[in-house]
Amino acid sequence: MNINATLFAQAIVFAILVWFTMKFVWPPIAKALDERALKISEGLAASEKAKTELAVANKRVEEELSKSRNESATRLADAERRAQTVIEEAKARATEEASKIVAAARQEAEQQVVKAREALREQVAALAVKGAEQILKREINAGVHAELLGRLKTEL
Repeated sequence: MNINATLFAQAIVFAILVWFTMKFVWPPIAKALDERALKISEGLAASEKAKTELAVANKRVEEELSKSRNESATRLADAERRAQTVIEEAKARATEEASKIVAAARQEAEQQVVKAREALREQVAALAVKGAEQILKREINAGVHAELLGRLKTEL
């Protein structure tokens, strides 16, 4: 056997192998690699899109949280103002009621003082009449006694 013929035969077999590989084996492998590269690029694009959507959603959540915090702070302040207003109104009503009660008590006290004075005058007048009776029993001078009783009555 000749080494040149062997080399030539091996070259032809190698060429057939290369042609067979290029025709039947390499296209499915290249297609699979291309599909895999496409899937990877689509996956990376989807992950980037998901990252941006997540960032947008987080921003929206922060805005909503901030909005709800502000709203709750506003409602709390409104509630405190309403409570303060109610307290002030209650104090005002209580002050009015206290003033009315004090005024009624003063008026009643004045009426009782007037009644007591009248009762005292009645009692003093009765005592004066008794005293006059005693005086009249001893000495009878109607003019002097009438004048004395008149002065006593005006003083009372």
